[in-house]
Amino acid sequence: MSRIGKLPISLPAGVTVSISGLELTVKGPKGSLTRAFRPEVKVEQVDGKLVVTRNGESRLHKSLHGLSRALLANMVTGVTKEFSKVLIIVGVGYRAEASGKLVSFSLGFSHPILIRPPDGVKITVEGQTRVVVSGLDRELVGEVAAKIRGLRAPEPYKGKGIQYEGEKIRRKAGKTAA
Repeated sequence: MSRIGKLPISLPAGVTVSISGLELTVKGPKGSLTRAFRPEVKVEQVDGKLVVTRNGESRLHKSLHGLSRALLANMVTGVTKEFSKVLIIVGVGYRAEASGKLVSFSLGFSHPILIRPPDGVKITVEGQTRVVVSGLDRELVGEVAAKIRGLRAPEPYKGKGIQYEGEKIRRKAGKTAA
């Protein structure tokens, strides 16, 4: 049995769950999230806890069991406290600035790059080199942060680019004079 999948998810105070068929809605103090789950797994609310069970013993059922439980736990965590990713911009002249919902990145290209975050994600710029991506949906926050990092991934020689906070960049030695 899946070690992750069999763990029950406790519901904090202020969080309500409504189950209608395969669709599940979690409402909390920060907002609400809705997701449709596969028919191979079943979600039940028992004694203030959510329990995920699988309908079979095949490899697909086992993998969906742990996945569904993890997605559900992220939904419960997201509506109680938001998820966030912090990006650091490293490089001379590299910067970001927010104007309304749009965020403009100057990353050494001939033009600024404009990003409009999707609904449910908030991008804030602290200073000019620290960007915080936050929201209720962990998957969406990670996707937006990865898209921003992909604009100018850190290079190994000088370390210039956009990196996650706490990320270690493996540095390479440059050419040496012979």
